[in-house]
Parts: sequence; structure tokens; C-alpha cells
Amino acid sequence: MRARPARLERLPEQYFGALLKRVAAAGEVLDLGRGNPETGPPQHVVDALTEAANRPTAHGYAPFRGLPELRSAISERYRDVYRVELDPDTEVAVVPGTKTAIVELCLALAEGGSTVVLPDPWYPDYPSGPAIAGAELATVPLDPARDWQPDFSRAPRDEIAAVYLNYPSNPCAVVVRDGTFEAAVEYGRETGAVVVHDFAYGDLVFDGRKPQSFLATHGAKDVGVEMFSMSKSYGMAGWRLGFVLGNSEVVERINLLNDHCRVGIFRPVQEAAIAALTGPQESVAERAASYQRRRDRVLEVVDAVSEGTFYVWFELPEGLTAQNLLTEHRLALAPGEGFGPSGARWARISLAVSDETLEVGLERLAAALAS
Repeated sequence: MRARPARLERLPEQYFGALLKRVAAAGEVLDLGRGNPETGPPQHVVDALTEAANRPTAHGYAPFRGLPELRSAISERYRDVYRVELDPDTEVAVVPGTKTAIVELCLALAEGGSTVVLPDPWYPDYPSGPAIAGAELATVPLDPARDWQPDFSRAPRDEIAAVYLNYPSNPCAVVVRDGTFEAAVEYGRETGAVVVHDFAYGDLVFDGRKPQSFLATHGAKDVGVEMFSMSKSYGMAGWRLGFVLGNSEVVERINLLNDHCRVGIFRPVQEAAIAALTGPQESVAERAASYQRRRDRVLEVVDAVSEGTFYVWFELPEGLTAQNLLTEHRLALAPGEGFGPSGARWARISLAVSDETLEVGLERLAAALAS
């Protein structure tokens, strides 16, 4: 057998897989490191899946590019909730989860000799995209003194294929500030970069804030796309369904990859997503309220800011590391080193756990901080 192709050798260690192995090797520990929604979708969504799966017509190939009714449903949500008009036929791509889109967007936008710019800190799966595409990886710093907003004056400007952003931010747990999306659009225009905004946590905002889509920014669809996930807003993490929305040329590139790489998504999953997007929406607000309540409890223990997502990102005190917490206090957090060069000395706490698990974890964390 020939050696592995270079594209596979370029892949970084898969952060979450490695984290799970370390936690498992540590024995019996309490895990506050994983961003795995603890509450599933509302019952009417499960019922829609069950009903659709029981139809004789459910088990053939679904349309390659997704059900038209699903593309219309997400377009209607964007119009009604985020004040964005989308053409469901040309500005919506249906994908099997946005983790897939994170990598496939790089394949559709970048190649050897080009550069993909990631925020630092970043979501740990972002570097996989430029690695597979053979592109260079560069960063735009997120400054904690500026509410973790990107400083585009410090971003590279030559041969830029794409720049990734995500607000509400994973891991920084802040929302976008006025002017940030406008600056991203300007950066895209000046460099030719496609702006890729990861809106996975868009609906999980706290303290009366409203979701802010990148695509609502003037000129955004001229230079970029947004990823929307069914995982976080609706608790459908294991169902693997998401969207790439916005610029029609980029959407068509993703659809072209879909045409060649897969044969649609299981129809009942799509029909359940339609039920989620068009049915009662109380569960979305209830989910955000639960995370806000847990956020409040965590902030009684650590000094941090958390404005959205289901995380708290905080700086570890001198002498305490995530490894210490794991081995000495039997508490697993997500170590900041996996979130980019500036993540060292930071850690991420997940709120996507039961109240009881969170309380035990905070007891252990408080004891570690006190010592």
C-alpha cells in the first residue's frame, strides 16, 4: 500500500477525540469539557421524525440538494427572526451538519498557495479545513481588551481565500459588537476573501440580547456565507443537519461538492427539521434561559464574561492547569491550548450538562481555585 496522501498527513490532531481519550484514561472524572447538548429536541420534532420514518416512501434517496420545503423553512426563519432575505433555490445549501461545511467550505474556496484566516482563539475543528485544502493557515487576533473582536489591521492581506468568524463566539462566549461585521465585509472586499460566519450558537444569547446574523449586514451576501446548525438551537446535535446560506456562488460550490460526495440526507431528518423550524419556538427561548441560569451560577465561582453560547471561557490562575484539574481534582474542562495559540492558560466550561453535574463540578473547581 502506498503511503497516506499528504492531505491526510497535514491534518492536525482531532482535538475533541484526543480530549475524550484523555478524560477516559483519567478514570472516573466529572466532565464539564464537552459541548454536547444535554437536552434533545421538543417532542413534536421527534414525532415528525417517527411519522416520516414510518412512511413507505421514506427510505429511498432524498433530493441531492435537500427538500425544497426545508430550504424554504430556513429562509423563512432568516426572514422572520434575523431580518435576512434569502432565495431558497440559490442561497441555501443543505449539509449533513456544519462540521462538514467547516471543512468543505475550505475545499470550495482555497487551495495550495492561498491562505485561510482563522480567529485566534478558534473553534478546534477550523484548522482541519485549510489542512485538507492544502492552504496556508493564518490568524486574526481576538483581543480580550476589545471584547474578543477581530483586529483586521493585524490580519494578512495577500492571497486570502477565506476568513472565518463565529459569534456568539466559541470559545470566548461573547456576542458580536457594532462594527465587527462591517469590518469583515470591508476586509472581504479589499482582499477578495470570502467571509465564513459560523452562527451555530446564534439563538443562545443572554441578558435580553437578540440574535445577530452576519447576513443582516449591508453587503454581507456579496462577500460571504453563514453556517446555521440545527444542533444548538433545537437540540438536534446527533441528527447532523445544517445549512450554508448567503452568497449564491459559494452556495453553488457547496452544492456541487454535495452532488459528487453524497446522495442527499435521510428524508425523515429533513422533515423533522421542517417541523422544528416552522413549529412552536418556545423551546429555543427555554433552552437559552436554562444556559443563562447555569451561566449565572458559574460566574459565582470564576471571574469571566459569558454573553451567549453554552460556555464560559476563563483564564486559569497561575499554578493551575487543566491537567491539574483533571488528575488532582477529577474535573475535566476543555484546555485552552486546543483553541489556538492564544488559548494557553485559558479553559472552557460547558453549561450543556445537568444542574446536578454542574454543581458537583463547580464544587471541585472552587476547591481547586481556593488551593
